[in-house]
Amino acid sequence: MPRYDPFDHDLQSDPWPTYEWLREERPLYHAEDLGFHALSRHADVDAAYRDTALFSSSHGVTLEQWGPDAHRFSSFLAMDPPRHTGMRALVSAGFTPRRVREMEPVVRRLAVRHLDAALAGGGTFDLIGDYAAKVPVDVISTMIGVPAADRPRIRTWSERLLERPDGVRGVPGSMREANRALAGYYADLVRERRREPADDLASALIHAEAGGAALTDRDIVPVLMLLGVAGNETTAKLVGNAWHAAWRDPGQREAAWDGGVAGWVEETLRWDGPGQMSARLLTADTVFHGVTVPAGSRVLLLVGAANRDPRVFADPGRFDIGRDTGDAVPFAVGPHFCLGAGLARLEARVMLEELTARVRPGYEIDLRAARRAYNPNVHGFATLPTTVGLR
Repeated sequence: MPRYDPFDHDLQSDPWPTYEWLREERPLYHAEDLGFHALSRHADVDAAYRDTALFSSSHGVTLEQWGPDAHRFSSFLAMDPPRHTGMRALVSAGFTPRRVREMEPVVRRLAVRHLDAALAGGGTFDLIGDYAAKVPVDVISTMIGVPAADRPRIRTWSERLLERPDGVRGVPGSMREANRALAGYYADLVRERRREPADDLASALIHAEAGGAALTDRDIVPVLMLLGVAGNETTAKLVGNAWHAAWRDPGQREAAWDGGVAGWVEETLRWDGPGQMSARLLTADTVFHGVTVPAGSRVLLLVGAANRDPRVFADPGRFDIGRDTGDAVPFAVGPHFCLGAGLARLEARVMLEELTARVRPGYEIDLRAARRAYNPNVHGFATLPTTVGLR
C-alpha cells in the first residue's frame, strides 16, 4: 500500500502517483503516526477552504509550525475571521487589481535587467538562481521597503526557511536560524521606519490600525516575514515549473511561444503548482467518506492532488495550456484566497514573456544537474540549469 509522507523527498519529487492512489482509494487518508488526516479530492478541498468555521487556520497552515501561537510566525495566515479579515484588510491595499496592474512596468524592468545578466554568459544559466528567483524578491522587497543591497540576504534566508532534510518532520536548525535572522531584520526595518517613514508597505502598516488600535512591532514583523518569503519563493518555483513543463512537451512549448504565455502560467498552476497542501484544525466531529474524524484533528488539504482530479479535469495528467483551468484551486478559495495571487500571475507572465521574446523555443534543461527544493508544502526547483539559443 502506498504511504503519504509529505516529508519524504522521493514523494516531494514525484507526488502524482501517490496523489492518484489517494484520490481513488483513500480520499480520506489517516497517517496516525504523523498525526493528520488528508483530503485529496477536489470537491473536499474546495469545500474545506470555503468553510473556515469547520476548518480553522488558528493553528497555522504547516505541519512543522503547528499550534495556537502559529500567528507569531505566519501572521494572518494563522487566523480565522473576523481577526483574519481585519489583518488581511490592512495589507490588501497593496495588492488590489489596480495596484497590481500598476506594478507591471516595474516587474518588466526588473525582469529585463536580470534576464540581460543571465544571458550575458552566452546562453547557459540557472533559470532559478539567475532569473526566476531574483525578480520576485526584488518586486516584493520594493513594495515592503527593503533596500536593494539587502535583498540577496532576504533571498538566502527565504530559501533556508524552505529547506527540509529528508525525513525530518520537525523544524530543522537551518530553518530556526533563518527565521530568527528574518525576524531580526524586519524588526530593525520597522524601527527605522518609525523614525523615518517612507512610501512603502512597512511604513503603511506602522500607521495602520486594527480594531481601532495601532499595530505593534509584534503584529507587523510577522506580516513582513510572510510577504517577504511567500512573495518570492512560490513565484520563483512557479516559473521554474512552467519552464520544466514546457521543456517536457515540445508541442505545448511551441504553443506557449505562439502567444500562449497566459495559458502556460495557468496550466502550470493546475498541473504543477508550487503550493501542494495546507493544514487546518477540524473544529467539530465530521464524517468524511464514511469515517468520523474527531474535532481537534489536523487535516491536510492536498491542493496538488485536487488540481489533478479527473472528476473535474479531463485527462488531468496531460499538460495542456489551452485547457479551461477555471475550477483549479492553486491559490485556495474563500476567505483565505492568496492575497498575492494577482501579483504572482503578473510576475510569472512577464518573466515568461521576456524569455519567449529573447530565446528560441528549443531550449535544453540539464535535469541531471538540476536540484529540487525539498519542502512538504512547496513544490519546485532550487536550480534548473538551462541552455538556450538567442533570437
